[in-house]
Amino acid sequence: MAGRGTVKAHGGFNANNDAEVLFKAMKGLGTDEDAILQLLIARSNAQRQEIKAAFKTLHGNDLVDNLKSELGGKFESLIVALMTPPIMYDVTCLRDAIKGAGTDEKGLIEILASRLPNEVNEIKSLYKREHNDDLEKDVTGDTGGNFSRMLVVLLQALLAAGEQKYGTDEGQFITILGNRSNAHLRRVFEEYRKLSGYEIEESIQRETSGTLQEVLLAVVKCARSVPGYFAESLYNAMKGAGTDDQKLIRIMVSRSEVDMMDIRAEFRKRFATSLHKTIQGDTSGDYRKALLLLCGGDDA
Repeated sequence: MAGRGTVKAHGGFNANNDAEVLFKAMKGLGTDEDAILQLLIARSNAQRQEIKAAFKTLHGNDLVDNLKSELGGKFESLIVALMTPPIMYDVTCLRDAIKGAGTDEKGLIEILASRLPNEVNEIKSLYKREHNDDLEKDVTGDTGGNFSRMLVVLLQALLAAGEQKYGTDEGQFITILGNRSNAHLRRVFEEYRKLSGYEIEESIQRETSGTLQEVLLAVVKCARSVPGYFAESLYNAMKGAGTDDQKLIRIMVSRSEVDMMDIRAEFRKRFATSLHKTIQGDTSGDYRKALLLLCGGDDA
């Protein structure tokens, strides 16, 4: 997947120079939002971390705190997300999904089903370090015992990868996701189709409902195509009245250096319009400008 993102490391990168540009953009009356977004989106996440360090050295302030005090609303959320290291960003989103008012089960599902197994494991250990809590316990404790037990049993049935057998302990939910192989899953789905005459998605839709159905479908869709899964999620975040900005920000930021090109291609294929046009019609202001830069182009 290397190089399928729209955001790349900047060639002539100089952290001190960038820190100065940002300092000037926030100095005095008014803020130059355009300068901030143009600069940050033209740098990789690793480079943004270097800018943050340089800013602290040069000005003694935390860059993210400064940005927060100068910016507002959805645009601020987007910029703060861009400034967060990727695994830390996932941990923050998971924590918010669990600890907010009412669990954001869709947010949990989206992150846990779409990340690579090694990323799931990194997320688990960073979550523990940051919050001194066990992510599996938090997720299962929060989604209700019966649901999570069912979830684990079904995931195990779906993911029983050869030697790996798990108990029906609900605490295993994330462990299982962290050990899955999408290539193996695709073979399982193929076998399932031959044996039953149905696509596994059809059976899941028939046999399950609610959050359980969403989790299983997310795992299946991600096994088939992660970019396809995200194209669909983005479309759903923007279709109809209102926009799910939290989801829009989360996906556009977390996939910008990974597979945004592929997500755009899938979006175009599935929805007879481009991701660029959809964002354009659904958002406004600096927020729109930043999202369109992350999108990187129009596949008209």
